[in-house]
Formats: sequence, structure tokens, C-alpha cells
Amino acid sequence: VQLVESGGGLVQPGGSLRLSCAASGFSISDSAMSWYRQTPGNEREHVARIASTGGPIYYADSVKGRFAISRDITKNTMYLQMDSLKPDDTAVYYCRVLLWDYWGQGTQVTVSS
Repeated sequence: VQLVESGGGLVQPGGSLRLSCAASGFSISDSAMSWYRQTPGNEREHVARIASTGGPIYYADSVKGRFAISRDITKNTMYLQMDSLKPDDTAVYYCRVLLWDYWGQGTQVTVSS
């Protein structure tokens, strides 16, 4: 099982980014999957979850209406579309596959002018 995040970077407030989580060793349709984020000195925050059937089933209140979780079965990849970004969204973002409780290595998102 391997998860590789990508798509992070530096963006201005109000901007957008799309994170990707490429999976290998399993099919993403086998399990619910989630995005988390973490800032230094804080616990990981659960940001969004997508069901094994493909529908979004959870968004943190802090990202509702701005972030959208999705997946592409043909690419075995999960996504997090992040719009209207705020400085408070700055964090390392991680993807997780729930069935095996496996995490990716993380990708840094920095929202700053």
C-alpha cells in the first residue's frame, strides 16, 4: 500500500489549489479515504472524507463550501479541490486510507501574500 500526495505549494489568499493522492497496491474503491492537515505543535485535523462508494461524507466546518473531495477510479487517485484559500489553511496535508490506516507523506500548502 502506498499513498503519494502532490499539488501543494504557495498560493495567495483567495486562490485555489488541487491536491492529489495517488494510490498503489490497492483500489481506492475498496475503502473510505480522508484528507487531514496539521500545523506545527497541533494535532492532525480531519478535513474531508469520501466513502468507498465515491460520495463525500464529511467536511470540517472550517472548509465547508470551499473544499471539495473527489476521486478518479481510472487513475486510482483522490483529490482535494481547495478554493477561496485563507492563511489559516496553511498546513501539511495528508491523505489516509481508512481500511488499512495508512498515511501518505504529506504535501505543504502555504497561503500567504
